Amino acid sequence: MPASKTRLDAPPRAVLFDLDGTLADTAEDLAAPVNAMRAERGLEPMAIATLRPFASMGARGLIWRAFGVTREEPEFGALRDEFLARYEQAMCVHTRVFPGTMAVLDEFERRGILWGVVSNKYERYVRPILTQLGLIERSVCAVGGDTTEFSKPHPAPLLLGAKIAGVAATSCVYVGDDLRDVEAGRAARMATVAVTYGFSGDAAPPSVWGADFLIDAPGELLELLPD
Repeated sequence: MPASKTRLDAPPRAVLFDLDGTLADTAEDLAAPVNAMRAERGLEPMAIATLRPFASMGARGLIWRAFGVTREEPEFGALRDEFLARYEQAMCVHTRVFPGTMAVLDEFERRGILWGVVSNKYERYVRPILTQLGLIERSVCAVGGDTTEFSKPHPAPLLLGAKIAGVAATSCVYVGDDLRDVEAGRAARMATVAVTYGFSGDAAPPSVWGADFLIDAPGELLELLPD
């Protein structure tokens, strides 16, 4: 189902973003640990373009792509722990917000629209990354995949983000690059925006996720605001 609307019916009180592949391009820093792990095992490095579609799935997706190991297999736990230890040492070396994002955040703030981050990445990673990007003080929330009992596609993290922002969930917009982002947004009764510029590792493209809106660049978020 394609995006069904062209503009929001009313200005949002808050816009909440997924982090990896939506607010920030973290692919290179997420790929670095698995390539270091491959090198130690005598394997050739994999191109960033090959790993990028799986970056939104974090350790689970990257380990599967790099080593062919699923989380159901006994060796997955050790590989995940090694990946996370390496990633924690260098989380924000190449990570940057996507081009045009800062102008969008500036305009949201000028209009009095709150914005924040709700990610499936552990909160202990979300906060340092936002800090290094210079955004932690501007973000109204920094919710991670372990902040609540459930992670996306469950709506709990998004509902917590809205609660921290002090606004009704129905007055929020959620922006993400993965099907589970759209599912979580719908479950939280938020307007949903799917981005095509992110990692989008699902077999189905963003155009069929059933989001309310589909954008090809961060700046297009401003075009969704009513006049």
